[in-house]
This record gives sequence, C-alpha cells and structure tokens, in this order.
Amino acid sequence: MRRLWLIFAQAVTVSVAVLFVLNTLKPEWFKNAAPAAVVSILEAPGNDAPPPAPAPNSYADAARRSMPAVVHIYTAKDVARPRHPLLDDPIFRHFFGDRQDNAPAQRASGLGSGVIASADGLVLTNNHVVEGADEIEIALNDGRKFPARLVGRDPETDLAVLRLQGNGKLPAITFAQQDALQIGDVVLAIGNPFGVGQTVTMGIVSALGRSQLGINTFENYIQTDAAINPGNSGGALVDSQGNLVGINTAIYSRSGGSLGIGFAIPVSTARGVLEQIIATGQVTRGWIGVEIQEITPELAESFGFAGTEGALIAGVLRDSPAEQAGIRPGDILIGVDGKPVHDPKGMLEMVAGLMPGHSAHFRVRRADTEVELKVEIGRRPAPSLQR
Repeated sequence: MRRLWLIFAQAVTVSVAVLFVLNTLKPEWFKNAAPAAVVSILEAPGNDAPPPAPAPNSYADAARRSMPAVVHIYTAKDVARPRHPLLDDPIFRHFFGDRQDNAPAQRASGLGSGVIASADGLVLTNNHVVEGADEIEIALNDGRKFPARLVGRDPETDLAVLRLQGNGKLPAITFAQQDALQIGDVVLAIGNPFGVGQTVTMGIVSALGRSQLGINTFENYIQTDAAINPGNSGGALVDSQGNLVGINTAIYSRSGGSLGIGFAIPVSTARGVLEQIIATGQVTRGWIGVEIQEITPELAESFGFAGTEGALIAGVLRDSPAEQAGIRPGDILIGVDGKPVHDPKGMLEMVAGLMPGHSAHFRVRRADTEVELKVEIGRRPAPSLQR
C-alpha cells in the first residue's frame, strides 16, 4: 500500500511540474481555458454596413447659388470738420475776436455688403452700413451699378432695407427655413472684406442665441468661425446648400481683423424686420415704460425672494402703461400672459413681441404676495436717428 501511495504522489508531482513548465513556456495553450470577461463597448460597423454619406469636398454649388445675390454697398455723407481748438481759446479770442470756422464739410465714404432679398430690388443690410448716408450706390457681382434709396431701418437690431433703383429681374437669395440651423453646421460667409472684392469664407456654426454682447438692444446672434472682416457687414451667411441663414453684422477682434468669432443676425429676425418695414416703413414693438434690472443673489436675499428668476422693476415712467396699470418700483415681474419671465432680456423681448393696444396680464411679486395686473401695451418709442 505504501508503495502505491509513493507512485501516486510522484505521478502528481511530475504532472504539476509539467503543467508549470508548459504554462511558463507556452501560455497561449491555456488562454481558452479561462472564462472571458463581458465588457460592453461601442463598435464601429463592419464592412457589410452601409457607408455613411460622405461630406462634400467642395461648396462650389452653394457659393454659385448665393454669390450673385450678395452686393457691394458704397455710401457717402457729409461730415463736419473738427473745429480748430484755437477758436475756443479765450486768449486767441481776446486778440482776434470771435471767428467762425467756415471750412466746408468733409465728404466721407463707407463700404459694406448687402443681400438681394427679392427679385424686384429689395436689399437687406446692416443699419450701421447706411446710417447717415445721403448717397447709396450698389454694385452687383456681375459689375452692374445702381443707385439705391433707404426704405426703412431698425437700429435696435442693426438692420436696414434698401430699394435698388434698377430695371429687370435681379438675382434674389433663397431664405432658409427658420430655426433650421444647428451647432456644427457648415456655413459660408459672403461679402466684400476691406473692399478687395467678393469673397467666400467657410466655417461652422459655433453657437446659437448669443446675447448680452452689448451690440444692440435685441440680440440673438449666430456665432461662427467663418472669417468675417470689415466690409463683410450686411453680407450673407449661407448654409451648405446656399440658402440664407443670417446677415453678418459684427466680429470680436482686438486687432480689427478676424479672430474666428463672428456674429450674424438670424434669418428669422431679418425676415420679420423686412416684412414690417415693407408693410409700414418701420418696425413696431410693444412697450410698457419701465426700467428693469437683473436680480442678483444679493438682491434676491434682500427682497426675500427664493431665486433669481424674473425682472426687477427699478423704475416706472410717469403716465406710462405700466404706471396706469399699477406696476410699482420694487415689483418683480415673473410672468406675462401666462409665460414665465426668467431674466430682463427675456422680459424685454416678450413685451416687444406684443402688439400695441393689446391688453396683457402681468404677474408680479410684491412683498410676499403675487399680484395679477392688466396692462395695455403701448408702442415702443423709435430710437434716435444717431447712435
């Protein structure tokens, strides 16, 4: 019995030694023996899957469709010469008397871009391109030049509408569907930067709904990294099919050149302003006559308000619709016609979108209570002609 046990023990020892040697020298022989761990991963489709739609390697068709509708705008206006400082010097006036500076006004010229919005000659551009101009000339992409007149303008969105005084059918741009643009979409900026001639640059939509930039009263900008430079103002921002998605209006720059941050007015805003100006010659917005302020955490704490949403009424104009309705300084506006007010910008846009004469229901927080007030909307006063 003892002999059998020794033989068994030796056999087991030899077997274990052989397995150790084989596992050391040929580990791949034993890989299938261990159970595989289950890991969930995302895997690219195989060769049998349908290939994704290829990205276009050229946007020539989009440029060809939209370039004829983008025009160059040349303006001229009289600018008063600066008064000579000696004429205001009391010592000079003591010896030479009061003298008038009768130097003729200087003639200043400007340059920008525009977009033909209709075949009968309506042109969309920026207000700052034509502001104060007494002569406006438009040059088409094919070299033709026509005089133009101002139909109307809206300084609060920096848009203006011109009427091109020419004959025949003109190449009008195609408007994209409103609010169809998405972050990451490819866009082309077309204009006349620095007066070098019509130029097309490409980029993507970097952001939508940019506001609080301090550029205009009503801001809802498309941000793009397509190169936009001085002279591009009023030009077209088009999508990869050549449809108009915005009007180029401003850049962020420390040097005056493009740094990859440009802003365009969305086509939805441009179209609304265009239609109102053609119908009435101006843009009509609602107004109630209040001064509003953002609610900071400190103000919210002092008013005993749980959050920072809403618009603080900092002042009320005398005899304004707000005063007549009973709105008081210190009220916090939290709703208009059942829609919540999140901040002063939203309140301003909400009221501006109401038609004058319409009676709206305003909900305000006053002390610890909420009050419903009925306000008859007035007409927003037109801004001054000069900035």
